[in-house]
Amino acid sequence: MEAERLAAGPLGPRLHCAGLFYAAASCFFDDRRYAWRLRNGCPCPMSTNLLGLDLDALADFCDRLGEKRFRATQLFRWIHQRGAGDFAAMTDLAKSLREKLAGVAQIRALPVVSTQRSADGTIKWLFDVGDGNLIESVFIPETDRGTLCVSSQAGCAVGCRFCSTGHQGFSRNLHTAEILAQLWYAEHTLRRELGRQDRVITNVVMMGMGEPLQNYDQLLPALRVMLDDHGYGLSRRRVTVSTSGVVPMMERLSHDLPVALAVSLHAPNDALRDHLVPLNRKYPIDELLAASAAYQVHAPRDFITFEYCMLEGVNDQIEQAQELVALMRRHAAGGLSAKLNLIPFNPFTASGLRRSSAAQVQAFANVLLDAGMVTTVRKTRGDDIDAACGQLAGDVKDRTDVQHRRARQGLLAGVPVVQVASSPAR
Repeated sequence: MEAERLAAGPLGPRLHCAGLFYAAASCFFDDRRYAWRLRNGCPCPMSTNLLGLDLDALADFCDRLGEKRFRATQLFRWIHQRGAGDFAAMTDLAKSLREKLAGVAQIRALPVVSTQRSADGTIKWLFDVGDGNLIESVFIPETDRGTLCVSSQAGCAVGCRFCSTGHQGFSRNLHTAEILAQLWYAEHTLRRELGRQDRVITNVVMMGMGEPLQNYDQLLPALRVMLDDHGYGLSRRRVTVSTSGVVPMMERLSHDLPVALAVSLHAPNDALRDHLVPLNRKYPIDELLAASAAYQVHAPRDFITFEYCMLEGVNDQIEQAQELVALMRRHAAGGLSAKLNLIPFNPFTASGLRRSSAAQVQAFANVLLDAGMVTTVRKTRGDDIDAACGQLAGDVKDRTDVQHRRARQGLLAGVPVVQVASSPAR
């Protein structure tokens, strides 16, 4: 044997030492992984959380267990369509397979810290994702649909001035299982509470905590499960990814899985958007809108939604509405069809910002409508439980020193956002 020959030669002692070092290192890292799993509620160091696998990945998992693909489909349906959390309840699976799964896998939900219910029917859940991080998800019921707002990160590194999550800082990306666990829990909890067998959640918006496209590798499998007919069976039109403008990942998503897209715009020019959405300094407005037009070619809808948070004396002036019209008309020549969604700001103390008056929001909207632009004003939901747009914050163990950075950049509450001629302060 070659290994024996080398061991007997002059390199033998060195190889032996190297082997001992490798074994010790392996044990060390295995222990670290095992400790991490125990801290995060995993009883078995080799246990796989099946909530984090799309159907192809689950089929590969079953294949390694010696099972055929149709078993993966059965298992997938049990998990996502029927909300099963115990393999023993999956009665159409062979007993031997159920026992095998119990030894190597689990369906691990996120611990629910609290549930809050708004007077308007909105529900907010606070989930524990470990290491001192809490994330939030919100269910918004309407007569013709039920929408779940899902988080993709613990915190957010983008740091938009008007967003409570950004003021919390950033801890980490969520895993696919943690993204899907929000939908899994909400859907099947609501079914039980409402006594329904049919789907409760008809729409998913990736508009919770975090910038989804900065967690692309974990987001994509989660989207696949949402769309899969054996999973939640949502159409691409009913799943929306919101982005502050991560241009390269917009292009990737357009080719990989083009669901509906919502772009956080919030300003008609780069000078203002640089302050409101710091990512604009990397991907300025013209580049962002060109990427949006390119995405639209693949999108399930014939328009791209642009979100515009209405901030008193900052971005809500009539001159800025006219500037926004000119901007959109210029990019319409490049194929962009836009829908403007005006969002009344939901105040929080750290922002130092105020909501535009209802009259000012309507005056701004009228400029857009008179110019022939599709424009809506979002109805505020769940603000009495801090569940409205921009209010989700959870509890994040910040790893980015966000407060120090904001102080250094002069972006703390009470400091003017920007001074430009087109946005005079009131």
